[in-house]
Formats: sequence, C-alpha cells, structure tokens
Amino acid sequence: MGLADASGPRDTQALLSATQAVELRRRDYHMERPLLNQEHLEELGRWGSAPRTRQWRTWLQCSHARARALLLQHLPVLVWLPRYPVRDWLLGDLLSGMSVAIMQLPQGLAYALLAGLPPVFGLYSSFYPVFIYFLFGTSRHISVGTFAVMSVMVGSVTESLAPQTLNDSTINETTRDAERVRVASTLSVLVGLFQVGLGLIHFGFLVTYLSEPLVRGYTTAAAVQVFVSQLKYVFGLHLSSHSGPLSLIYTVLEVCRKLPQSKLIGATGISYGMGLKHIFGVDVVGNISAGLVPPVAPNTQLFSKLVGSAFTIAVVGFAIAISLGKIFALRHGYRVDSNQELVALGLSNLIGGIFQCFPVSCSMSRSLVQESTGGNSQVAGAISSLFILLIIVKLGELFRDLPKAVLAAIIIVNLKGMLRQLSDVCSFWKANQADLLIWLVTFAATILLNLDLGLMVSVVFSLLLVVVRTQMPHYSILGQVPDTDIYRDVAEYSEAKEVPGVKVFRSSATVYFANADFYSDALKQRCGVDVDFLISQKKKLLKKREQLKLKQLQKEKKLQKQAASSKGASVSINVNTSLEDMRSNNVEDCKVSPGDKMEDATANGQEDSKAPDGSTLKALGLPQPDFHSLILDLGALSFVDTVCLKSLKNIFHDFRDIEVEVYMAACHSPVVSQLEAGHFFDASITKKHLFASVHDAVTFALQHPRPVPDSPVSVTRL
Repeated sequence: MGLADASGPRDTQALLSATQAVELRRRDYHMERPLLNQEHLEELGRWGSAPRTRQWRTWLQCSHARARALLLQHLPVLVWLPRYPVRDWLLGDLLSGMSVAIMQLPQGLAYALLAGLPPVFGLYSSFYPVFIYFLFGTSRHISVGTFAVMSVMVGSVTESLAPQTLNDSTINETTRDAERVRVASTLSVLVGLFQVGLGLIHFGFLVTYLSEPLVRGYTTAAAVQVFVSQLKYVFGLHLSSHSGPLSLIYTVLEVCRKLPQSKLIGATGISYGMGLKHIFGVDVVGNISAGLVPPVAPNTQLFSKLVGSAFTIAVVGFAIAISLGKIFALRHGYRVDSNQELVALGLSNLIGGIFQCFPVSCSMSRSLVQESTGGNSQVAGAISSLFILLIIVKLGELFRDLPKAVLAAIIIVNLKGMLRQLSDVCSFWKANQADLLIWLVTFAATILLNLDLGLMVSVVFSLLLVVVRTQMPHYSILGQVPDTDIYRDVAEYSEAKEVPGVKVFRSSATVYFANADFYSDALKQRCGVDVDFLISQKKKLLKKREQLKLKQLQKEKKLQKQAASSKGASVSINVNTSLEDMRSNNVEDCKVSPGDKMEDATANGQEDSKAPDGSTLKALGLPQPDFHSLILDLGALSFVDTVCLKSLKNIFHDFRDIEVEVYMAACHSPVVSQLEAGHFFDASITKKHLFASVHDAVTFALQHPRPVPDSPVSVTRL
C-alpha cells in the first residue's frame, strides 16, 4: 500500500512532464513553404493536360466478355435470379405479391376510368408491364402498373382526340371506346420509345431537373385533378368534356350546378340483386371479356398528334418511378441504375402498348404495401401479375356489376397520401422558401393549366429560379483569422481582420454571363472606392492638362508665325505639322471606349506604375485608395465563359488605372485551362498574378506594395 502511494505521485509527475513537453513541441511547431504562384505550382507539380482517352474505341470493341457484360447490364434478371435465396425470400415475396394484386385489381379497373377507357384495359395494364419490368428493372420494391397521375394524363389525351360528342351529336359508345383504346395504346408505344431511347443514350440525369418540391407540388395538383375527375362517378352525373386551361374550374362549376341530379347507390351485391343499372341507371363496370387480346400494331398516323404529350408522360412517369426507387434502395442498401430504369419502364410501356395497354408508372401506395408486407425482390411483382392474369382469364365476370362509383371511391381513398402533401407548404416555409415558391408555382400552374402545360411551366420556372439565385450570390470581403493562414468574411467573423493595404474579395457562386456585371459592381462597392468616378475624374483632369498644353502650343505657334513672317522661314510648317500630330494623338487618347480599354489591356497593363508623377492620382489632386493590392478569391469558379474573361480583364484594367495591383487566387486546374484557352494571360496579366492560395497572394502583395497615402481617403460618388 505504501509503495503504491509512493509511486502514484511519481507517475503523475512523469505524465504531467510528458504532456508539457508535447504541448511545448506543439507550440514550437510551424510549417514553412515558398509562395506559389501558378507558374511555380505548375513547375513543382509538373502540371500538364491529361492524355485523351479515345472512348469510341472501347465502344466498338467486340468480345465475348463485352457481349456478356452488355447482356447482364440490360437484362438484370440474369444477375439476381440465379442468386435468389429461396428459403429466405420466397414466402415474403409470395405474400407481398398477393397483397399487391388484391390492391392492383380494383385500382386497375378504376384507373382505366381515369384514362377514359373500358375497365378491362386497366387489368391488361396491370399484367403485361409488370411482368416486363420483372425482367428488366433494377428496383426490388416499387410496384409498376397503373397510377392515378399517369392515368389522368392519358385521359386528357384520349378525351381530346376521341370526345364523347362530336358536332352536337353523341358518338356510339363502342366506336368511341375503340378509338380511345387505339389512341391510348399508340400513346403507350410512343412513351416507351422515348423512355428506351433516353435510357440507351444514358439520359437518366434528365430527372435531376425535376426537383423534389417540383415533383411533390405536381403530384399534389394532379391528385386534385384526379379527385375532381371522379366526382361525376361518385354522384352519378353526366358532365360535358372539358380540356385545356381552366378545365378543372369548369368541371367543378358544372358538378355544383348538376349536384341535385345525383343518384344514391350501394355496392356490388346490392347493384346485382336490385338491378341498379336497369332500374336507376347506375353506371357499372359492365362486361369484362375473358382471355387476353391479340397484339395490335400502333397507329403511326397519330404520332404527330401525340409526340408532345408522350414526351411529357414519359418524363413524369420516369421521375415518379426513379424517385420512389431511390428511396427504397437507400432504405434497404442497394443501388438503382437510373438509365436501366428508363429502359425497363420504356420496354414495359412499349410492349404493353402493343397489347393495348395505356402508359404506366409505379404506384406509391402499392409500393409501400409491397415493402411493408415482406417483399424482397421483383418476384413479388411477377406473382402479382400472374394473379391478375388469373382474374383476366377466369374471374373477370365477377366484377361486371361493380358500380363505377365504388371504383371512384377506391381512387379517392388512394389519393390520401398525395393530398397529404398539402402540408408541404408549412414544412417548406420553415426549411426553404425558394423551394416553397417552386411548389406553389407548380401546384398553381398544374391546377389552372392542364397537366402537360403545368409541368412545362414549372420546369421553366424552376430553372429560371436557379439562374436568379446564381445572380444574387453572397459577396464578402475577407480578413485573416489571427495566427492562421485562414481568411473569412469580416462581417461574419469578428476576429477576422483585414490585412492593411490589401483587399480580398470573394463570391459564393461562379461568375458567368448572367452575373458578371453584378460581380463587378459588388466588387467596387465592397472595396469602398468609387472606381468609375476616380477614373472619370482622372481622365477629365488629364484632358484639361492636355488642353492647356495645346493652348500653350498655339500661343507659341502664333509667336513663331510672327517671327517667321518677317524672315519667310519654313518653321511654321514644321510647327503646324507637330501641332496637328499632337492634336491627333490627344484625340486618340481621349476617345477610349469601354470595349477598347479591355482590348488595349495588353499594351496598357502596368504602365500606370511607370507613369510620370504628373499623371498619378496624388499629383492630380485626387484621393487615393487605402489599399495597394486587390486579391480575387476565385475558389468558387467552376467554369469560365467569354463574359467572365472580359469582366476579369476589365477589373484588372480599372483597378490599375487607380494604382491598385490585382491578383487572383485559388483557381482550380480546369478553370486555369479555360483561362489559357480564352487567351486571358498575356504580357500584362501573367500566371504570376495567379496564386495557389489566398494566403500566398496576400503575402506576395505585402512584399510588393505600392505607395499608400498616409491618411487614406474613401471616395464616394458625388
């Protein structure tokens, strides 16, 4: 016990001494390295253009391994099915497939009504596309098939091309339905061609332009459209066909006007037992033919009329499918290939259209059921499609007397999840008001216009909002954090102090044609010097000085003429010639346009520093800036266009006119390459003006200062 007590203080003292030694070494630690401008950095790192890889050679290579890789890439079922763990997954997929099929049966019948088609074609669309996706899809949990948003988009097309009435006369129902089926199946083929083509050229990134607020606002508005479209079935009303902008408003007004004509109904059993269709005129599903229909070639004459709607439906369907697919993939730890998803969804629509299906996507409600009931793979989708096949072949007659109002109720109930997205207004208001604006514009445009125009308006608005947000980045003057080489915004960090004689300016966004003028204006404003005013005043004073010299020369000319008149000498000719030359030179010097100053930057780059004392700001009686160097932190620059090049050159020229040297810092290698390609560097602006870091540029500027007045004066516009 005593030994332990005695050794304890010694161990503690040894530990403290070791800690103090480490702390002392840490205090003494410092790093020194030479200042690196771009030339030194390229020489030290042996910078050079990366060797170009000829990718087309790889594409044209043909071998057994490459053929096998392409087959497995575009037919994923060959990859995962041989490895399918039957004992672990089969029971869950079986129960999940049966559960999804039970949902898909009434949804298929109901969503066919949304598409303006006989209900049996909803069953076809729940079988063929689902089985095709089983072979080509990469998501293990989404349920492909009929979807409310897609169905109502198809319905707007079928009703416009095959209306209920024509020239104030009612069209035969059988003829009308046949024409609508032909339009819908042709539309499905065209949608499939778009999706397959975009997938094969790796255009899956197209969906990135549909942000989450846009998709959620669009689906919410589409849910409202679907809800309104089902009111005629709920109340048993016969409404006029409305299409185009404000069609939703017209439909609601007509429903309100005809509401007293609504019929009360029961369910399928009451309908069959009491003959509601014959006695009360209640709309029912009607005859469901047993068996499958033969394939039919699409009507290519309709392609020109359907191409716009087909592209819109293709993009919306893919956006919904890939959004859900990525959510489930992230949750369960696997990867979804967006390009292969385009191909899989496109083949589902393409082949489905040949078998008289209408365009499909994936359903949110069914996908959640498929996941929550134990679904592990695409086998669940294959099982659900086989169950639908059984209904088509044998059990379809059981649903003949099902009232359409019941299907409408099923649709409305399934809209619950999308209608709950109205609460996004509150969440986006708290999180990001720009996203809220996108949501509101998308929702309003889709409600007031039709679905395709609403999507177009929302995408254009979203892209314009991105441009506007890049036009208004955060501009800041940076200061050095004490005892570090770190520079931060002096408005945000109270301890960050500006380096005397040096201004460091940074923009949070890249500089390009849309915000180059804002960048230049913000730079001049944040520096506290009215650069344009100083330059104009300097030019005026220099012009006045030249005019005084010109008047003095004219006086001398008169004296010389008087002296020469008596002697008859030819001195006047020489004087006149020199005078005319001086006048032309003065005129050329005074007439310098803003464009010329950028073009002449090469010749005039550093002449201000070598100018005679008579042309300096101090000699002209003008206030001088309180800094001698300006450093542009270009770390946010991701690319350079011609407008950015011109703006940077003008910044160099303008600040050199007021005797401030300009440096650039922290450019990425691709940006440096683009600067070289744009001939930015020349005799006056070299890579010596470009530094690896802001700290290097500040250190160099402090080592090479320009004269700064003892009492700096800030210049403002009068």
